[in-house]
Amino acid sequence: MGRKYIIGVDEVGRGPLAGPVTVAAILKRGRINLRGIKDSKKLSAGQREKWLFKIKNQNLKTKNFEIAVASVGAQIIDRVGITAAARLAVGRCLQKLKLGYKLHVPSFKILLDGSLCAPRTYPNQETIIRGDEKLPLIAAASIVAKTHRDKKMIRLHEQFPKYRFDLHKGYGTKLHQKLVKKHGLCDIHRRSFCSRLV
Repeated sequence: MGRKYIIGVDEVGRGPLAGPVTVAAILKRGRINLRGIKDSKKLSAGQREKWLFKIKNQNLKTKNFEIAVASVGAQIIDRVGITAAARLAVGRCLQKLKLGYKLHVPSFKILLDGSLCAPRTYPNQETIIRGDEKLPLIAAASIVAKTHRDKKMIRLHEQFPKYRFDLHKGYGTKLHQKLVKKHGLCDIHRRSFCSRLV
């Protein structure tokens, strides 16, 4: 059947009141130095950026892994629910890797963090509780997903400045809730998450 590849997958943005849920998948094709890496939630923004640079720089030199990122926005989250939206984002990442690198589904094993699942068309998958703490490849995926989503929320702040998405990234902080009560909801708010605020 040929060589088996490992794909580590994690998501960010499951709980915010606004913005997308974002998934990153990293396909390991060779040796990767991730010594000392931590789950993105345990790192500062500056530390995450340093790790992102290290991951991308290492990949430029070795080509030992590939990265795919996908986001699913608020309207779809409201329509299908956060769990299905996250699974959809996982599927989009895996499809990018499969098409971009001409992989056959049996040739890779998918390791997912927490409660994540891949679409059922990917039989060789395993969900690992606290996988971002246990497996460096999943921790790396968490950092890629987190930095990608944070930058997206900063760009959305420019479009919707009165909500200060640059500060809270869409999470339900006191400031964010206060601004929602003052201004109402905007296009990127998850209506199903904000029913108590409006």
